[in-house]
Amino acid sequence: MADTTPADTTPEKTKPVATKPEKTKSKQKQGQAGATSLHLEPHQILLRPLVTEKGMHRSSRFNAYSFEINRLANKEDVRRAVEELFDVKVVHVRTQNRKGKPRRSRFRYGYTKDWKKAIVTLDPEYRIDFF
Repeated sequence: MADTTPADTTPEKTKPVATKPEKTKSKQKQGQAGATSLHLEPHQILLRPLVTEKGMHRSSRFNAYSFEINRLANKEDVRRAVEELFDVKVVHVRTQNRKGKPRRSRFRYGYTKDWKKAIVTLDPEYRIDFF
């Protein structure tokens, strides 16, 4: 037995088509790791200079200086802070995330805190004197 109502005569319901909202690009780079809206002052970025034998060799030979910096700071922040605090021109900034070292006190084991290091290379006509 065949169905007597043809398929063409049944009214079809039309579904509204949902459109996706257009994506807007923000002013910051998309996918940038660690992008925060936190603004650090120059004295909050540079915590202390690292005065070591290796650092003194770099400063005398390559005009590069080492600093312990805030873990939230990025290369642009370090460049801005060094230029503002020391009135110099920065050529290159390299950063490292350093892991804490294992330490022991009596029967307890622990680690020193993780920290961040920046090596800042200056323009040849500028110098920083720590002493």
